[in-house]
Amino acid sequence: MNKRILLATTVALITTGAAVLADEIRVLNWQGYGTDEDWAISAFTEATGHTVVHEYFNSEQEMLTKLRTNPGAYDVVLINAAFTPQAQAEGLIGPVDSSMVANFSDVPENLAANPDLNAGGALHGMPWTWGLTSFAVNTNEFNEMPTSIEVFWDTAHEGKVSIRDDALEAVQFAAIATGQDINDIQDLDAIEAKLAELMPQIKTYWGSENDWNQFMAAGDLDVATFWSGSASRSMASGLPVQFIVPDEGAIGWLDGLSIPTSSTKKEAAHAFINWMIDPEFYVKWAESGAPASANAKAAASLPDDAFNKRVLGDPAVVARVQFQRPVSDENREKYLELWQGLKAAQ
Repeated sequence: MNKRILLATTVALITTGAAVLADEIRVLNWQGYGTDEDWAISAFTEATGHTVVHEYFNSEQEMLTKLRTNPGAYDVVLINAAFTPQAQAEGLIGPVDSSMVANFSDVPENLAANPDLNAGGALHGMPWTWGLTSFAVNTNEFNEMPTSIEVFWDTAHEGKVSIRDDALEAVQFAAIATGQDINDIQDLDAIEAKLAELMPQIKTYWGSENDWNQFMAAGDLDVATFWSGSASRSMASGLPVQFIVPDEGAIGWLDGLSIPTSSTKKEAAHAFINWMIDPEFYVKWAESGAPASANAKAAASLPDDAFNKRVLGDPAVVARVQFQRPVSDENREKYLELWQGLKAAQ
């Protein structure tokens, strides 16, 4: 879609009578996560007249707190699908009018109908990006790429394994390894036992993408859990790594763009969301390591060798994904207690 088409589409969405009113909209998101790309904001402003100001959060809980305590301050907010039902139940976000988002027609039904983004019986989060938590391997240490999650427990890699220091991620990773539904764990004892078996294998825990890259570049690791978008960037930077989606499956996450109930600039907010899921925006963003797009047309527009098309565009891979759903506070506490106990006993 070129700028003229984008301009015509967006103007059609926000025109009232003969006048187009430009607004300043405020977006709440993680810093550096797509919506604040300078070139993207410039193109949006040029096409619509609307300007964009960003504010950032460092956790989902901080994001919810900002919405609660600053009514009217935000017009678009990035919310992971696992937290959308909570935001909707608290009345923090309202429905997204898909008729005002022309590019919504290119969102696949399985994402458009995601039950968490459709909390309350209506679309409260426009599907935007998705990705996986799986693992990557040091290709210098493998003659053949592993196909099973059991590589983490292979004693040939003892002392050269890493997982992120995160209780929920560790428990859900072990749930996949024990053949369980990450959103309906029935045997927590089996997960604890599986993680206890893993502990002697672990060299270190990682906490950030930079940590992970440094460990792998130093040759400290053979195999480590990782995020798909991060793996794409690591591979593009020249690190000898390969991202793996094992036979057992992987943890999936889905992010949506929502409109706070208190926003007074909903037409401009819908126009911005439409631009954020536009193939023209996504293909350019993907050059710098974007997550997978929820827009099928955008994903198909990528070069054939692009990571998000080559790896995440495979239907067989998608079929093995378990997308995260909301986790109760009670279960989060259980998982944290389990994880801290395992680390303390190490």
